Amino acid sequence: MKNATCSLKRVFLVAAFTGCLSAAMAQEQQTTTESTLKPKFGIKGGVNLSNLYVDDVEDENMKVGVNIGVFAKLPVTRGFSIQPELLYSSKGSKLRYNNIFGDGEYRFNLNYVELPVLAVFNLGKNFNIHAGPYAALLTSANIKRLDNESGDVDDIADLDTDNFKRFDYGLVGGVGFDIQNFTIGARYNYGLNEIGDGGIAGEATKNSKNSAFTFYIGIGF
Repeated sequence: MKNATCSLKRVFLVAAFTGCLSAAMAQEQQTTTESTLKPKFGIKGGVNLSNLYVDDVEDENMKVGVNIGVFAKLPVTRGFSIQPELLYSSKGSKLRYNNIFGDGEYRFNLNYVELPVLAVFNLGKNFNIHAGPYAALLTSANIKRLDNESGDVDDIADLDTDNFKRFDYGLVGGVGFDIQNFTIGARYNYGLNEIGDGGIAGEATKNSKNSAFTFYIGIGF
């Protein structure tokens, strides 16, 4: 009888724990006014801290940019959703040169329309982790000289959109925190495609790729 009682207690505890875990995982996908899981659509925006990464490119400073756009959160089951987004995202870096391409400090401004598709896993009442691939289309690019140093050669400042690859892709991973329909989070974007389209752009960036830390807030409906 004692063993049966202990077994029943264990079963009850497991069932209670499972129920609490399911409720906690569902909380992030449902607000207190909702009784079932349903798709959400929303707007979001934030800040990018970006640079260009490759071993022999010296990144002295991150470039501050913006990200803004829309998202959809599509629940698959309790605790798991698919989240596609469509964003305008400004990336780039600040680089210093003293060579045949230019002399001084330059800011690379690379602006993309970006499409991440994320798998979102809820790990608690309001907390989630998310990861997935992204694809991006370069809409504009320009390089601005930031100092007044003189130099006869300035091929870097003459670079524009035509000198960079129009298509970018990579991986995204991050964490989020949701309160009712509001969301905040941080993620890292890891580019896998070289940004320079050969020629001077390829040589000056030494075949760099995009890299960015992103911080955002959003609201779903």
